[in-house]
Amino acid sequence: MGMQFLEFAEVCERLEGIPGRLEMIEQVAAVLPGLDDDELPIFVRFIMGRVFPDWSTNNLGVGPNHLYDAVAYVVGTKRETVREAINATGDAGLAVERLLAKKEQTSFFIEALDLVDVYREFERMAAAGGQRSQREKLRVAQGLFGNVRPLEGRYLARLMLEELRIGMGEGNVRDAVAKAFAVDVRLVEHAHQAMNDLGEVALLARRDPEALSRVTIEPFRPVKMMLAQAGTIATQLEDHGEVAVEYKYDGSRFQFHKVGTVSRIYSRKLEEVTGSLPDIARLLVEATDHDVILDGEAVAVRDGKPMPFQYVIRRFRRKHEVDAMMEQIELVPRVFDILYLDGESLMDRPLSERRKILDEVLGAHVAPQFRVTEVAGAEAIYDEALGLGHEGVMVKVLDSPYTPGVRGRLWVKVKPGVETLDLVVIGAEWGEGRRAGTFGSFLLAVQDQGRLLSVGKVATGINDETLAELYALFKDRVIARSGKEVTLEPEVVFEVGYSEIQASPNYESGYALRFPRFVRVREDKSVDEAESLDSLIDRYARQKNGQGSL
Repeated sequence: MGMQFLEFAEVCERLEGIPGRLEMIEQVAAVLPGLDDDELPIFVRFIMGRVFPDWSTNNLGVGPNHLYDAVAYVVGTKRETVREAINATGDAGLAVERLLAKKEQTSFFIEALDLVDVYREFERMAAAGGQRSQREKLRVAQGLFGNVRPLEGRYLARLMLEELRIGMGEGNVRDAVAKAFAVDVRLVEHAHQAMNDLGEVALLARRDPEALSRVTIEPFRPVKMMLAQAGTIATQLEDHGEVAVEYKYDGSRFQFHKVGTVSRIYSRKLEEVTGSLPDIARLLVEATDHDVILDGEAVAVRDGKPMPFQYVIRRFRRKHEVDAMMEQIELVPRVFDILYLDGESLMDRPLSERRKILDEVLGAHVAPQFRVTEVAGAEAIYDEALGLGHEGVMVKVLDSPYTPGVRGRLWVKVKPGVETLDLVVIGAEWGEGRRAGTFGSFLLAVQDQGRLLSVGKVATGINDETLAELYALFKDRVIARSGKEVTLEPEVVFEVGYSEIQASPNYESGYALRFPRFVRVREDKSVDEAESLDSLIDRYARQKNGQGSL
């Protein structure tokens, strides 16, 4: 008999009560070996609050309204009652648990669900399309909530919103997989970077641990993009002697996959966007005869000059009348890395070697790169980048491997002016006066192993037009209300400027931003790419050490 969903819920409940990271890892590691092959990848994804692999195009497409309606139907009450219960607790899971507890007293026909049952129903939700898709999603949700016990309801609701938030992020689950199957954590990490699915990695770790080292990146299965930290030119040169300097474009990151005549483009959220960017696909197909995976930036241009990010994202969002939009906004690719060539992964090769290969196999659209050993030379390139209308520069270590999803010191970004952070919006507060009837300020958070920890609020830098756009963006993402404050589904990332990071007991992260200012919505970034607590702490330390912008 497979794992019951109730057992999964009990594991989650235990983890919620554990404050220490090591004990959490021990708990999960103890569970993994007892799961069968069908259950293991599902459990691993679920425990991180995910339903499908990161690379998958499947999407539940379930929001708070589906939840209200499904639970109201099962409990035999009004949608507003469910909404009020969630508002009262601030936690959709706990509210659903309490509502189901009242209903259970008169219910005798619950059909116990196992882990695989729940996953199959989630697949049905994701597959629902066309005009009746919302009705089908609701019907499936009703069936699920109708067959769960109160505790199961807590975690079912959170999973549907893909917001488990029990502290089992990728790092913890990776360590648990390594411990459970007695394999080197570095091998688990290597396989995860290539496969982009810890569920499959766990299955491989049990079946054939030696195969973990042989796992390689595959075309049409996108991997997370390597990320950069804010840093300085001087520090990189001091630490490494010689570095590669590249322009930092105000565009949108993409990953281009090509095998033979077939090509696809993925956004930095790993969503396929080929249909929105046929011109980028055509240009890159024409530029190489090889099978490749490329990393680059799509930049909007007019008369040869770069246009702001907002123009780029309009193209990425466009699903219909793409040709008309192409005439309005010209996009060009700027490719700066190659991850795969003709059946072979290049991710473990040093940047200097990858760059040489890129120059050889791509006949056009390669972004310029400069090698420098002196600060003055790097600063001249930085000034040139700004003069051309770019954001700044990237400074990269020449022997750096390509590490998907890692925000390390091997790549740093240098920009002028106010420092910025990419932060998750987790709440808002209703405005007053001119801002009445809309959200006047937004609560921001950093991510930390599956949890989102508040770091401050932002209200400045938002004009009336943007306020209206933000209200439209968030009004259907409200999952709880308490007085003037609302809790939002954590799906949107803001870029926020600040003058200083301060230690503060007022927010869950232990830090606060001095003079935060809204810059823009990062529609191209997922929650997983938001600033981590570790990175914030690093910024705070560097700030105290008085490191400047160059």
